[in-house]
Amino acid sequence: MPIQLKSGPEIDAMRVAGRLASEVLDFIGPHIRPGVTTGELDRLCHDFMVNVQGTIPAPLNYCPPGYKPYPKSICTSINHQVCHGVPGDRVLKSSDIVNIDITVIKDGFHGDTSRMFLVGEASIAAKRLCEITHEAMWAGIRQVAPGKRLGDIGAAIQKLAESAGYSVVREFCGHGIGRGFHEEPQVLHYGKAGTGLELKTGMTFTIEPMINAGRPEIRELADGWTIVTKDHSLSAQWEHTVLVTEAGFEVLTISEGSPDRERRRPS
Repeated sequence: MPIQLKSGPEIDAMRVAGRLASEVLDFIGPHIRPGVTTGELDRLCHDFMVNVQGTIPAPLNYCPPGYKPYPKSICTSINHQVCHGVPGDRVLKSSDIVNIDITVIKDGFHGDTSRMFLVGEASIAAKRLCEITHEAMWAGIRQVAPGKRLGDIGAAIQKLAESAGYSVVREFCGHGIGRGFHEEPQVLHYGKAGTGLELKTGMTFTIEPMINAGRPEIRELADGWTIVTKDHSLSAQWEHTVLVTEAGFEVLTISEGSPDRERRRPS
């Protein structure tokens, strides 16, 4: 499928969808505390998306080839869960770290973003992993500009993560996004600078590195969705949807409560 370069009205719609996705994370943040179940977080987010925002939760019943339909409206990945954690009866406890991954559809366009949350009093090691993963995402974002290459994004992420002693998950990547949940191109979080597809104004895609405290190998759980580290080491992920602009980049998944408000555009 060819890459879809977004026009002015499409970009405006992407800005709205991206902001709304980020606002779901603003909303759910205060509810992420010891004693709450991931199923309750899913219920709260679903109600907020459908009844307050008027958006559609894109993950609900999402069914790519080879998978069974995803049963919930958000993903909740805890501790050594890398991605696609399915909400349920699990109770969050103090010292947990959890990634909340949100994708909404508004007026036919997708907004996709995720953040790490610390539950109660997290360890110094867990905090550092979350912080380095956040910085790795931004190292990739800062490479985005017309004429740059996809490999520049992956190389920047890999260099920062590995220099901190962590590893990059290779089986999952960022992706183009717009009217489709997953479009071209695929955005690897590792690679060689100066290689890969050339970035062009109007591209929209996610950058969402998954960084492990231990080895990079992963496995899938019996639910058919949840991915975990093979060595049971902690994993963290952050995600933004990014637009390639004439001047560089614009992060579309920013809202009033976003920790990245001041870094939305390049200085």
